[in-house]
Amino acid sequence: MKPIAKQRMAWALTGSGHYLRECIDILNTLEDVDLFLSKAAAEILQQYGYTHNVGKVYQDKTASAVPVELFYHGAYHTVVIAPSTSNTVAKMVCGISDNLVTNIFAQAGKCRVPTIVFACDTEPEMESEAPRENMVKVYPRRIDFENTAKLKTFEETTVVDNMQQLSDVIQARLACLKASSS
Repeated sequence: MKPIAKQRMAWALTGSGHYLRECIDILNTLEDVDLFLSKAAAEILQQYGYTHNVGKVYQDKTASAVPVELFYHGAYHTVVIAPSTSNTVAKMVCGISDNLVTNIFAQAGKCRVPTIVFACDTEPEMESEAPRENMVKVYPRRIDFENTAKLKTFEETTVVDNMQQLSDVIQARLACLKASSS
């Protein structure tokens, strides 16, 4: 593989509809981003009817998560996993890498690429957007909160609890990268 000319951001979507619209709104303001979709994310994007303006999209279509090799060649400066389902958070905490998104998280960690995770289940009671703009109440479980707390202890991993934090942490990371390249 030829050397990477310019590092990019890797943004991964999971199967969460909770704050999906807001995450895509942030994603659409960024440049030099590749999008990674779990199988559930590909389904949920269609179900909710949301679109993005990202050029390169990788979907979870191979058993070995082939696109992770890009991390070995320094293609990415940052990984964002947002929104992240409680299932994905639990897998990441347990070291399970059985789909494209969890493989990206694992390889980013092994390659020391900073990762930003927006774990959706952060409040005891939340209103969440369901398909076709219906709002529903959800009540995350104790295990969801415990896994999010564990994920916050991982090296090179920043876990955010809301959209403002997600936006702020991404902008701070981009500013840091810009300052270090000057």
